[in-house]
Amino acid sequence: MLEPVIVKGKKLRRGFTTGTCAAAAAKGATMMLFSPDPGEEVEVTLPAGLVVKLKIQDRERRDSYTRCCIIKDAGDDPDVTNGLAIWATAKKIKEGIHIKGGPGVGMVTRPGLAVAPGQPAINPVPLAMIKNEVKKALPACRDVKFNASTGAEITIYVPEGEVVARKTMNSRLGIQGGISILGTTGLVEPMSEEAFKASLTPQISQAIALGYKDIVLTPGRQSEKWAVEKYGLPAEAVAQMSNFVGYMLEECRRLGIKKVLLFGPLGKLVKVAAGIFHTHSRLSDARRETIMAHAALAGASQDLIKQIWECATINEAVKIIKNNNLNFLFNQLAHAASKRATEYGQGKLFIGTILTSLRGEILGLDKAALKIVDELRSSVVRRQ
Repeated sequence: MLEPVIVKGKKLRRGFTTGTCAAAAAKGATMMLFSPDPGEEVEVTLPAGLVVKLKIQDRERRDSYTRCCIIKDAGDDPDVTNGLAIWATAKKIKEGIHIKGGPGVGMVTRPGLAVAPGQPAINPVPLAMIKNEVKKALPACRDVKFNASTGAEITIYVPEGEVVARKTMNSRLGIQGGISILGTTGLVEPMSEEAFKASLTPQISQAIALGYKDIVLTPGRQSEKWAVEKYGLPAEAVAQMSNFVGYMLEECRRLGIKKVLLFGPLGKLVKVAAGIFHTHSRLSDARRETIMAHAALAGASQDLIKQIWECATINEAVKIIKNNNLNFLFNQLAHAASKRATEYGQGKLFIGTILTSLRGEILGLDKAALKIVDELRSSVVRRQ
């Protein structure tokens, strides 16, 4: 049994990654191929050295192959792959260990990820886990040099993988046809914000691999769609950052990005103008206060500032600003967001900001944003 994790005073179960499940399924199938039935559980060693046992859900033995199924248990983490059946089929080959991806395991189609284009989306750590566990189950495992005359071809497949992949970022990253087999530790930590943030970084790596040094960061899918379809920005250079503005700026700096365009709704990005870099509403909300402060600096009356304060939504504040001919405030707020973000990036990133309405209309932007947009659009033309 894995030790639970304490999160906000509650005991939460840890789970296993798709990589751990695939390794267990592959080992179980290989054991059936060369030896008696493995029993009810398969023992695997995680990258950190921890040895765990996973229950075999289903199995089958035929003349030419064997197959084994492990059900993905993500513990108390809201993982979309929780409950998926992870299968492995094992066939005898003359020598070595060959790992393939079958139905429901995505195929990588773009550069910039840990796996090369044209290969199944089985990341390096789980791929090594699968090979290590299969090696233990081969007859040659007693040979230290592993000079085997009998090997195994392993096919990992996930019957519901293609359906579940629609709920992930795989299509955005150019992974088609299924889920990815992932995991660096072999364990899923419950409610792990760090894991979610880490899943966003490959978007930046992919943009770099496609030749972009400038990138657009948006809060989510809708803003991404507006940036590409309404304003002609290259889809390959647009990345979702969710609420993690600061984290993604740090990743941009670490990976060598030169220019960053923050693009999204006023109600989300105005927080950056106040120096807030984790924008989840439960953690931070200074939207009205920030707009009020900039209105006051621009000479707005006390009555107008009070009207903004009493707004129930940012959309109401937008209407008040427009009705009072203070549209220039939106440009000022965009400039303030860029300034605070540049400071956060320690001056290593050139940053511009575009603030939109809830319908994707541009409310405000700064000069830096115009420069980045022009360069990104020019890059689109050059590539055509």
